[in-house]
Amino acid sequence: MKRIMIMGVSAGVGKSTFARKLGDILQIDVYHLDAHYWKPGWVEATVDEFRGAQEEVVKKEQWIIEGNYTGTYDIRASRADTIIYLELPLSVCLFRVIKRFLMNIGRTRPDMGKGCKEKIDYQFIKFIISTYYPRKNKMADCFNAFQSSAPERKVIMLKNKRAINDYLHETRLKYSSKKEIFPEKFIE
Repeated sequence: MKRIMIMGVSAGVGKSTFARKLGDILQIDVYHLDAHYWKPGWVEATVDEFRGAQEEVVKKEQWIIEGNYTGTYDIRASRADTIIYLELPLSVCLFRVIKRFLMNIGRTRPDMGKGCKEKIDYQFIKFIISTYYPRKNKMADCFNAFQSSAPERKVIMLKNKRAINDYLHETRLKYSSKKEIFPEKFIE
């Protein structure tokens, strides 16, 4: 597990937080797709800029890339060895998006593009609601194709808060014991 994609059913599912925690445990750099997609003032990167940024990241030996952006999924999937998919109920995702907005008013989150102060609007809420169920249904096909392309590839599906927390806890135990005994072989 050296090249990991963190995906989720929706905004607010916890991809960024999960990626940061997993990166800390595994000692692997985390790359947030939103930080590559959004330029200051919420200006979208061009397709070439966005694809180019990801192509540079996936050349690295180890990475965790967090975000969905299905239009560039192919870049990440071509080099990933693991996909971790987070899925929580739509109501939880919406609550978290609103909470995130309230907690970050006037600030730019670390997983966002520079100069993109936290915002929420009708279009974003509509996007979350309208894409939640189609994305949920589409992911199964996507993950089957990912695994069938190479049997050593893994898809890990975490579908509730307990599963998410348990996975991080078990990973922490597994890798912290390896680090203490064999620090030079910390990553498999």
